[in-house]
Amino acid sequence: MLLTDPVVLENAHVRLEPLEADHAGELADAAVGLEHAWYTSVPTPDAMASDVAQRLAWHAEGSMNPWAVRRLDTGRVVGTTTFCNIDQSHRHVEIGHTWIGVEAQRTAVNTAMKLLMLAHAFEGCDAIAVEFRTHWHNRQSRAAIARLGAKQDGILRNHRLGPDGTLRDTVVFSILPGEWPAVRLGLEERLRRG
Repeated sequence: MLLTDPVVLENAHVRLEPLEADHAGELADAAVGLEHAWYTSVPTPDAMASDVAQRLAWHAEGSMNPWAVRRLDTGRVVGTTTFCNIDQSHRHVEIGHTWIGVEAQRTAVNTAMKLLMLAHAFEGCDAIAVEFRTHWHNRQSRAAIARLGAKQDGILRNHRLGPDGTLRDTVVFSILPGEWPAVRLGLEERLRRG
């Protein structure tokens, strides 16, 4: 299977549905109340339709595979996530462009969706590396990525320009196939504990 192939991924907590334009309304509702920090790129509810359209355009180009995240205990769409910066020929992918709404934060949602995505990347798509990237100033995201079991590879200094012209240092993490079994066990244990 290719990293770009649309596929539904589901476990007891979440269903990752291939992103469609019809998800924009539910995603706009999920984004209400989110704190839009200067170092994040969560779309505002008003910008959601154009954000979904951009993700779908990147999917058509082959660089992204986007999903809407549906929380199964409520039935509501609570955020989005993607395989991005897809390099199919080298079986390398990044998990990113992820956000979840306030109602799903500090629940099993993030752990459950990362478990699905990592299993799909390593077991379904034979990935040789799964990468995570975040802004240096996004300490919450850096801590969450480390809790997954990813190892920090380094920091890309002055990596990108932000929308306001500020320079972004990007922290890069990754998980490799040999690390995946232990990471899987850790994620499954976190889900068992609740």
